[in-house]
Parts: sequence; C-alpha cells; structure tokens
Amino acid sequence: MIERIVARKGSCRIADIGGTEYYWRIAADFVAKTPVEIHLINLEAAPVKGAKFISHAGCATALEPFADLAFDLVHSNSVIEHVGRWQNMMAMALNVRRLAPSYFVQTPNFWFPVEPHFRFPGFQWLPEAVRADLLLRFNLGFGGRHGTVDAAMRAVQSSNLLTVRQMRTLFPDAALVREYVGPFTKSIIMMRDSG
Repeated sequence: MIERIVARKGSCRIADIGGTEYYWRIAADFVAKTPVEIHLINLEAAPVKGAKFISHAGCATALEPFADLAFDLVHSNSVIEHVGRWQNMMAMALNVRRLAPSYFVQTPNFWFPVEPHFRFPGFQWLPEAVRADLLLRFNLGFGGRHGTVDAAMRAVQSSNLLTVRQMRTLFPDAALVREYVGPFTKSIIMMRDSG
C-alpha cells in the first residue's frame, strides 16, 4: 500500500495510531529507503530517534486536532480492542476512516482459542468475574498476577476482543484479511486501499 502511494504521490504520510518507533523496526530497511513520514499517535508523546518519525499526544477516540485526509495511510496494530467499549471503538473507527483514504487496522480475533493478552485458552469467553478471579490467583499473560480486585477488573476490562462481524461493522468500506494459525483465524485485518 505504501509503495503504491509513493508511486502516485512521491511520498507517504502515515498515521500510526498506538504505534511505536520500535514496532517499525520490522520494516527498518524499507522505511530507510522510502520517502515516508510516520506520525505516532499515543496517549502521551514519546521521544523519537529516527528522522522519519513524529510523535503526537492524542486519543484514538478523539483525534479532532487532525484534519480530514491529513494523512495518506492510517495504520493501527492491536489497538482498537483497548480503547474501551463499543462506543469508543466506533469513535476510533470513524477517525481511522476520515484521516486517510487508505488504512490497515489489525486486531486479535475474539474466536481464536487462546486469548493473546492473558495467554490463556478461552479466557475471553469467560464471565468478567471469573476472569478477574483467575488474574487474582495466577500469573497470566503480560500483566502477571494481580494483587487487588480493582487491578484485576481493570485488566479484564482493558481488552475487548472483536469478531469479524464487528470489524466489518466498524470498517464497512474495507476488505477483510484473515491472519491464520493453522485452521484458526488468529487476527482480523481491515484494509482500505485507495491505490
């Protein structure tokens, strides 16, 4: 997508919602030789080292300071499931769709058998109270064992995995791409390619 934009316009302005400079190391050679400007948008601005990166403070659900079509491409990897409940997801999706003619949004699949944040089979399918109780008792995933009910509930409610149907509703003008592990859809990618 980036190459097509560069071929058409000569450069590509990317908004990476929730992204980090470290993440882009996976494509370091490509970034180095391609005329891109990558705007990292997170709750807090962070120092950047690379000349092609600009860091902004901003919330995925409230990006009004950025004008419509301010970018050529919006990228977001495993963020939309962390912005809160459905209303917040809708707000983020609207921002993604208005900020650029092209976008690439990825999220873990609700129906994949292992929940990726807590690394526990079927964790996302359990009632909230059961999930919180598991976090109080066991060292699960990235957050480890939680010491209080408040901390456990906050962790449980900080990750709301989405289904294909929900992602299609949030991004109705996009093509669906599935990332597989064996026969299972591990991640859902919604792509709108204006090129």
